[in-house]
Amino acid sequence: MNLAKRFILLFFCGTNFLLAQKSLSYNDKLFATAKVWGFLKYYHPNVAKGKFDWDEQLFEVLPLIEKAKTKEEFSKICIDWIESLGKINNCSKCLKLSKQDYFDKNFDLSWMRDGLLISNELHAKLKFIEDNRALGKQYYVSVGKGAQNIKIENEKVYEDFTWDNRDLRMLTLFRYWNNIEYFFPYKYQMEEDWDEVLKEMIPKFLNVNSELDYHLSLLELVVKIDDSHAGFFTEITKEYFGKKYIPAYYKIIDDKAVVLGFYNDSLALLNDIQVGDVFTKVNGKSIYRIINDNDKYIHGSNQATKLRNNNYSIFNGSTDSVEVEYFRNNKLQSKKVGRYFFEDFNYKRPVKDKWRILENNIGYVNMGSLERMDVSRMMDSLKNTKAIIFDIRNYPKNTLYSIISYLNSEPQEFVNFTKPVLNYPSRYIYEKYMKVGGPKGLKYTNKVVLLVNEFTQSHGEFTAMCLQTGDQVITIGSQTAGADGNVSKMELPGGLSTWISGIGVFYPDGTETQRNGIKLNYEVKPTISGILEGRDEVLEMAIQHIESNN
Repeated sequence: MNLAKRFILLFFCGTNFLLAQKSLSYNDKLFATAKVWGFLKYYHPNVAKGKFDWDEQLFEVLPLIEKAKTKEEFSKICIDWIESLGKINNCSKCLKLSKQDYFDKNFDLSWMRDGLLISNELHAKLKFIEDNRALGKQYYVSVGKGAQNIKIENEKVYEDFTWDNRDLRMLTLFRYWNNIEYFFPYKYQMEEDWDEVLKEMIPKFLNVNSELDYHLSLLELVVKIDDSHAGFFTEITKEYFGKKYIPAYYKIIDDKAVVLGFYNDSLALLNDIQVGDVFTKVNGKSIYRIINDNDKYIHGSNQATKLRNNNYSIFNGSTDSVEVEYFRNNKLQSKKVGRYFFEDFNYKRPVKDKWRILENNIGYVNMGSLERMDVSRMMDSLKNTKAIIFDIRNYPKNTLYSIISYLNSEPQEFVNFTKPVLNYPSRYIYEKYMKVGGPKGLKYTNKVVLLVNEFTQSHGEFTAMCLQTGDQVITIGSQTAGADGNVSKMELPGGLSTWISGIGVFYPDGTETQRNGIKLNYEVKPTISGILEGRDEVLEMAIQHIESNN
């Protein structure tokens, strides 16, 4: 061997030795620990069956990994930990299951091969567990009846939790992160890489300075999954934003808050608030800046829904009034507006007609009011109209299957699902749904228009998907909430909880409704001028479409 080749060989050997001996940061070790702990929880046959107090196992291993200095030391701790969990039998059935056709956009166990954190020996141990993983009933997860959305079970609540307990804070982060890692059907659609989120949140959960700091860190974590179902509200977060509201509700248009109506007419009059007032600043801060500053704390699958969910972050506070700047009649004005506890409004949602006939013989149905028992009578009373408008800018009442039987000439597929595979966590199976529509043929032969917006969420989106299969149906409006699918609850230490969309919902062509929302034929959004004039521009577009095509 010549001198140059010897030098190269020595260089690579030395480099590999240095890599193996490189000191790991505490954050690096916690990142790898979260991964190993979560993987063992759902994959190791003895752990997944609930034979260990898995929270306590984490508390026992955390001091050990804190002392580890290198990859080899860290990996040795994990190897000893795995060996203490008992023997794993070879699983011949696992190999057969591995060859199934899975929906794999969320599946990624490549971290096991991370040479900077995981030794070859530890990788081999983890790979063996994957290949001989837990089958059958799991202790920590199951699927619900019917929709088969994920159910997180048998998690300790820790009612006596205190924010200054570092181990419990790390447990909270690790538990939530791994629940999403293995059982959130839309992980692949997140704006941020989920591994990078873990790296970002570890120091935040480590270095908490107050109870508020902890709750805001949790809120930020939950918001990062980009799911309109993923609300997280506590008394602490409510106090942070403020429990007092102005007596008006509004819509964000062009970075301004435009008043749509009132929670209490008398208090709105007392504070001289009018429909169409355009608020531009609150306590000297622009609406745009407030939205931008609070963005990491406002949940939503898309920007339209995040703006919808800003209702408690813009004008709320703890004081009795707030300074505002606003336009009225094109004149910029400023004043103080009173703030009140919401219960002081005695607000009751207005009762709306279930259906009516508009001018020019056009039927209109409010899907938020219509009950299943009403469908037959409603369709009979509207059977001679030139068109029917179904307004789904609300939350329907499970009327979709009754209605679609009038709109289809033959059964149609309208939705596919992805459902979690508990025998191979983070993998899903793609499942076609039943066809909808009556076998007896079309009963209503004229045009049908669906109205949707950011308040069309979950069952509202599912209803829209179903009705879109009708023979002469079009959809008009703006981006919907993008959270379509049964909700699953997650319990967190301290008696806290949050939710996720628990199954994947897709159009038959594979298009996700999550984050995207419902497919639109025509996009129409309310304008400031339209609100000032008291117009429903989305409804107007529907009527215009009907009239122009007759």
